[in-house]
Amino acid sequence: MLPEEVLRNAQAALWDLDGSGVGILEHSHRSKEFLRVLERTERLVREVGGIDDSYAVLFVTAGATHHFAMVPGSFLGAGDTADYCHTGVWSAKAIEEAKRCGAVHVACTGDPAFTATPSTFQWSAAPRYVHYTSNETIYGTEWQTPPPAPAPLVCDASSDIFSRPLVLANHALIYAGAQKNLGPSGISLVIAKRDFIERGRADLPPLAQYRTYAKEQSMHNTPNTFGVYIIGEVCAWILAQGGLPAMGERNARKAKLLYDFLDSSKVWRGHAEPASRSLMNVTFRGTKELEEALLARAEQRGLANLRGHRSVGGLRASIYNAFPEDGVHRLVQLLDDVERGRP
Repeated sequence: MLPEEVLRNAQAALWDLDGSGVGILEHSHRSKEFLRVLERTERLVREVGGIDDSYAVLFVTAGATHHFAMVPGSFLGAGDTADYCHTGVWSAKAIEEAKRCGAVHVACTGDPAFTATPSTFQWSAAPRYVHYTSNETIYGTEWQTPPPAPAPLVCDASSDIFSRPLVLANHALIYAGAQKNLGPSGISLVIAKRDFIERGRADLPPLAQYRTYAKEQSMHNTPNTFGVYIIGEVCAWILAQGGLPAMGERNARKAKLLYDFLDSSKVWRGHAEPASRSLMNVTFRGTKELEEALLARAEQRGLANLRGHRSVGGLRASIYNAFPEDGVHRLVQLLDDVERGRP
């Protein structure tokens, strides 16, 4: 979900970007107007995340799945081992891609039910990096703090980027598909240590190297200009809300409303254990009959996309940054109505 203010600004920019008389979808990526958008967006990303110049801020025209292969392709060489934290479907996909490039050691797992992030670890002798998925959308679990890794951290933060204060310490690279909290699909944000980038392979095609994006300000090829614009607008909106501390408090308050109800319910039950609960994706179940009744009535009340991921079923409420607190209250009321048999 995108903030209404951002959508209104985008609507105007489609017709006329910053008084240029030409819309954002029509401007050349080499135009002075778009270069100002690119510069502004990077500045706002840095301001929101507290990101200094030791990190490069990159905009890659691809989703997060692209980085499942790009990270090991760049940094996992012959004789190297990378450690991966396995917490669900998305980390499993990242592990499978990494195996194409080199040795992969699964250092911890939330298997088989994925109700919690791991608390015990068995690291390999000298991992090149440690990869984890900060928030698993399908199972509704989220790392409350990063894993205590013995090597540089690489994080897939696609579904909780900028939902709370950003932890940069010990992270060599953070990547995030934009479509959850930042903007449209088809673009990803990468925050990467410059010295880590330079240690990546240099014999790959240019667009397979993070250093290319860093050296050419994400402009080696035509970037997703509209995606860059929207990310900038979303970051400006986050700052106007009070920044990441305020966003984190708001998201925690929204999630607590729903989790408190589920914990008190006699028919609905949450999937994730309390210490690992996601602030972004609340996964829960009832009987099959109750779930179908809820889904049918949700559409009538203007609540959409509550069906769980096709791989696990159940129900899932995705309450990303822009989802309003009133929407959570409306969902709790609907859940209570279905539980009590009220019309």
